[in-house]
Amino acid sequence: MIFDDMTEFAAVLPPMQALIGLDLGEKTIGVAVTDSFLSVATPLETVRRKKFGLDAARLIEIIKDRRIGGLVLGLPRNMDGSEGARCQSTRAFARNFDRISPMPITYWDERLSTVAAERALLEADTTRKRRAEVIDHVAAGYILQGVLDRLAVMRRQGAPL
Repeated sequence: MIFDDMTEFAAVLPPMQALIGLDLGEKTIGVAVTDSFLSVATPLETVRRKKFGLDAARLIEIIKDRRIGGLVLGLPRNMDGSEGARCQSTRAFARNFDRISPMPITYWDERLSTVAAERALLEADTTRKRRAEVIDHVAAGYILQGVLDRLAVMRRQGAPL
């Protein structure tokens, strides 16, 4: 099930299960996960892309190992909010993943997530080499934390989660 609406996505999430967030690039997939209380996102790893079947198999492995109940994909909108080729690619990935996994899937606007991740890594005095190794899954963490913050606001407003 793919949801463009966060409220609908939140309504079908299984209780006490974590989320997985992905920052899809052409060569890599940044992966982050949450705790089961949906309070904090943690960068996990960067998957080197090969082909969809192999990429999906690694993601399914993570999902099973960590009791994941929902998937968040960073949606790389243009700065003006429009959707280009990268958004189409992300939506295609979601449709393909939806065919092999019953878990709910949603999108989160990822504009500037990589910039924020890069800034945080620079402030932490991370070497250039190390930044290149971790930037994708740190960006996935920023994407996923955005969703968690939104879900927390929804909970405070009384939305069922």
